[in-house]
Amino acid sequence: MALIPISEALDRLLEGADALPAESVALADAWDRVLAAPLTALRTQPPFDASAMDGYAVRGRDVATAPARLQVVGTAAAGHSFGGRVGDGEAARIFTGAPLPADCDTVVIQENVRDLGDGAIEVLEPASMGRNVRKAGLDFAEGDLLLEAGRRLDAAALSLAAAANHPRLDVVRRPLVAIVATGDELATPGSAIGPDQIIASNAYGVAAAARSVGAATLDLGIAPDSREAIAALVRKAVAAGADVIVTLGGASVGDHDLVHDVLTAEGMKLGFWRIAMRPGKPLMFGRLDGIRCLGLPGNPVASLVCSQLFLKPLLSRLGGRPFRQDMREARLGIAMAANDRRQDYVRAVVVKEDEGTLVATPFGTQDSSMLKMMADANGLVIREPFAPAVEEGAACRVLMLR
Repeated sequence: MALIPISEALDRLLEGADALPAESVALADAWDRVLAAPLTALRTQPPFDASAMDGYAVRGRDVATAPARLQVVGTAAAGHSFGGRVGDGEAARIFTGAPLPADCDTVVIQENVRDLGDGAIEVLEPASMGRNVRKAGLDFAEGDLLLEAGRRLDAAALSLAAAANHPRLDVVRRPLVAIVATGDELATPGSAIGPDQIIASNAYGVAAAARSVGAATLDLGIAPDSREAIAALVRKAVAAGADVIVTLGGASVGDHDLVHDVLTAEGMKLGFWRIAMRPGKPLMFGRLDGIRCLGLPGNPVASLVCSQLFLKPLLSRLGGRPFRQDMREARLGIAMAANDRRQDYVRAVVVKEDEGTLVATPFGTQDSSMLKMMADANGLVIREPFAPAVEEGAACRVLMLR
């Protein structure tokens, strides 16, 4: 199968990837979820004219000039209204958030009042009509549209939903990603490690990439280089209701690269295999009934780069989230040689110079097994296929990683 361009691979990957069905969750569990339907207010806020300050509820005409002497006839506190009448020349002690007595239209703040004793006060400064009063419905009224479908529920959105009296919210279901690592050479961190083994690191980075766009993850562990072992974990992923199965390694063309054969035997229809990119050429995609299968390369850097380019956009689409790669224009900090037929993603350190120009300096070595370099990089310089050699200072495109 010929190498296909990245743009074509991404189009195939995202074809038909609509947002997953909605589910209802408790408000307390809705942080960072995505609204599946518009949210309207079930209650008016505030539900009554309320005091915005501690002070005295009065009739505005009684305090249009100052000083003004008033008699205090009651108290209104938050959650406890004053049910009596406030007549001419009278006032009610009131606290922030308390309902305004029916006969009042203004609140005089307590700093502008002097206590005369025997329930009498003197208003020292005039107050305009309606001062320090939050009118009913100031924030929103019952039936108002508050949030559109597709809104990610951050702290402000959750507080708004609560104020509108929603104990539960309809949200897009999180995509479930089942992760299957493969290879006799792999051992989990902290386990007994054989002399010919390496630490399995890919699953942790891939899971983090998935969770960063709102997906849930299920790490099914490591399958040795055995068709039966790989098939058993794939079946576990299907039984768990995975929306996406991500395999790590074993998707190339070697004698021990069994993932393609196993998934095909399980019923996967291949969408594409092998991309014109570096790192990440062995990337594989197919569909197993309604499940999308993404075979990531075994090299850890290639796995992370492919997660950024393919997995995150797919999961964002399934989770109802917008997604846009953070592309920037920059200048190269070093010269670069001509490129071949693959599109390169070159790890680099990107800094902003005093005049605001971004300068991207690629590392000298770009081996796709070197994780420390990937951790040190904050951007990937994109080199198009057959790009000519360029000198230091040449313009370039950079995919920012953080």
